[in-house]
Amino acid sequence: MADINVTPMVDVMLVLLIIFMVAAPLLVTGVAVDLPKTAAKALPSDNEPISITIDGRGQRFIGEEQLSDAAFAARLTALQDARGAEARVVIRADAALPYGQVAALLADVTGSGFTKVALVNQPRAAEPGAGETGAG
Repeated sequence: MADINVTPMVDVMLVLLIIFMVAAPLLVTGVAVDLPKTAAKALPSDNEPISITIDGRGQRFIGEEQLSDAAFAARLTALQDARGAEARVVIRADAALPYGQVAALLADVTGSGFTKVALVNQPRAAEPGAGETGAG
């Protein structure tokens, strides 16, 4: 027989594809925070945004690197100079943080010159009976 049987190779490739599809989202996680739940839809993505995180203790991160307040402001300015004001920035804040801390972080980011800033959240699960009036 002169033909090559490609069926086993296709089977192996499909199994590898499934493994990578399952494993890839697990590798993208950064700093663990408890995100608030909202009904907002996800934004379309065209390139990799700058990820800024503030955890439950108020510590600030750019990517996975923890920075002091002075270093954070300097790094934001450097990123704005490198990527421009049109670079997308996503802010991940712990749900237990006071509003003032999140607002201060947002003010620091927009004060650095970034114009495309979004807050990350988790989709809210549909609550049972959400639409019922309860009359009766």
